[in-house]
Amino acid sequence: MRTRTPTVAVLLAALALGAGCAAHKDSASVRGPRTVRPVRGCGPASWTDPADLAPDRAPARCAKGAPAPRPLARRRTLTVATGTLSAEYVAPLRLALAKGEFTKEGLDVRLEVLPTPEALPLLARGELDALWAAPEAAVVNGVNGGFDIRWVAGNFSPAPKSRSGLWVRLKSGESASSASLAGSRMGTMIGKGSVIMYPMARSFAGHGAGLDSVAFQQLGSSDVLTALTGGGVDSAWLLDPVWRRVEGDKRYAFLGGQPQGEPLGGALYGPNLLQRDPDAGIAFLRAYLRTVNTYFAGDYKADQAFVAGLARLLDVDAKILASVPSLRMDWEIRKGTADRLQKAYREAGVIRGAPLPENRLVDRSLYAEAVGHRIPE
Repeated sequence: MRTRTPTVAVLLAALALGAGCAAHKDSASVRGPRTVRPVRGCGPASWTDPADLAPDRAPARCAKGAPAPRPLARRRTLTVATGTLSAEYVAPLRLALAKGEFTKEGLDVRLEVLPTPEALPLLARGELDALWAAPEAAVVNGVNGGFDIRWVAGNFSPAPKSRSGLWVRLKSGESASSASLAGSRMGTMIGKGSVIMYPMARSFAGHGAGLDSVAFQQLGSSDVLTALTGGGVDSAWLLDPVWRRVEGDKRYAFLGGQPQGEPLGGALYGPNLLQRDPDAGIAFLRAYLRTVNTYFAGDYKADQAFVAGLARLLDVDAKILASVPSLRMDWEIRKGTADRLQKAYREAGVIRGAPLPENRLVDRSLYAEAVGHRIPE
């Protein structure tokens, strides 16, 4: 496993490669029709209407241990890139590896630590099989340039009690509802090309500000909170578990985070698993879904022994892991999420070209087949 820092040259190379890729095609149509069979343990609850945006929507679930493994006739090795191995949203992958769930499918899965911009051209060329990340602006630009990449499964949405998101330092006389953001300075460790621009834009709009009215200051992970509490910035996007440091302090207010019930990341596939070997792509998702159904179906942090084991696997402090609510693991992708992300990126000035239709960025057919759901034509 290795970690590399993306450069301008890498980003330009990604766009150049995209211009030379075949296709503005829907990968599902390139694959051709597939036979979808019922899957034991995955009934009606294993699929929810993508148009259901209710924040309290119950995420799709199969029975524990389902969908059962269906070993491939020939063993495959898959290389999957991820930006980190210690974040909680990567836990299902790490546990699936530790429990041998991928092995049961006939897969040897290797995780490689790479930032999304550097991984994208490798994914498009087939040098990587999948990317565990999010449909960031770099992904949209790559697909717009010709990359055959699709977002094929979700990862999580926050628990109702989570306060990971936008926090503001209140001025005298202000409250959470009256806080002013226009003309303010915003601290974040994630740039304008991140998926958090979508929930951030929603929070800004609710307080009379647009993305173009706020000055962004990109900071290191250890500097974001210090800048907020020390007055260096007026607001900040605080991740788990950093927001616990200001929770309950009346000088600060939480204005909003990632929408509940709406995953903003997960698995992205390139041509290897979309077209050349969709059986392996479905096998990978089957192992991931089975891990979620078996170990992450509900409030998994209620089990202290499980939390302790998960902390060792992720190499994080068990007390810190337990200090924030369980993520709501969710493999489905909501209708319109790709459109809302593109709108936020456009407002931030980080994507170009015409808006892409959903089927150029999203493919739900693979996780649908994994649970035995046939999507109507």
